[in-house]
Amino acid sequence: MRVIPVILLVLLGAVGSAPAGPLRPEVDLELILAADVSQSVDTHEAILQRRDYVGALRDPMVLRAIQQGRLGRIAVTYVEWAGYGQQNVTVPWTVIETAAEAERFASRLETRRILTGFGTSISSLLDAAVAIFEDNPWRGERRVIDISGDGPNNLGTATLAPRQRLVAAGVTINAVPIQTDGAKLPDLDVYFAECVIGGPGAFVVLAHGFAAFADAVRRKLLLEIAGVSPEPALRRVQFLRYDGGARPVYAPACDIGERL
Repeated sequence: MRVIPVILLVLLGAVGSAPAGPLRPEVDLELILAADVSQSVDTHEAILQRRDYVGALRDPMVLRAIQQGRLGRIAVTYVEWAGYGQQNVTVPWTVIETAAEAERFASRLETRRILTGFGTSISSLLDAAVAIFEDNPWRGERRVIDISGDGPNNLGTATLAPRQRLVAAGVTINAVPIQTDGAKLPDLDVYFAECVIGGPGAFVVLAHGFAAFADAVRRKLLLEIAGVSPEPALRRVQFLRYDGGARPVYAPACDIGERL
């Protein structure tokens, strides 16, 4: 009969009985709330935007939507972003399951200082989202990044490649574009629909100015927490620009921010 050395038996036993790595606790949704604080958002508008997110997180209907999920809880983090490399995690990943937890998150967000920045780099935000999701100690059945902003990408790389990387990783990118009076880019919702959002059930909810942001962000939260998407009405357009002189030409939509 063949004899196996004792040391080998011990090693084989250790390998066979080694426990698997710890599993992250489950939630229905991992949600990054990403708010634009670039220089195009003045102090008053930044305060309005923050206040409206706080109000939405305190809304009983939003809490009810959370509690009606399969597990009845989600993990949320709040990020303020501007130009290249300017992504500030204002409130880190937090599980919301009860009214008290929702209130704690909202209160922390309400009291944090708003850190503004220069430029609008949606592409940098999308790249940063990969690491932000990986830092989450909870594991969601769905992963969503929700971007609010009042202008197109104009710094860093183009949006299409980082968008595709997130989508390939199973992340859904939603957006609340804020269309302001006198903005250089008309139909900002179309830009976000064509060039920013992506993934399963991705959608855009347009806010007609910062005064309408509260209703838009509340509706958006209810939809994405419930995992429901309005039927997207996407239409591909090309935005007007001027190439020297006064002769209008039409530029490909997704580089319009860089061209402006």
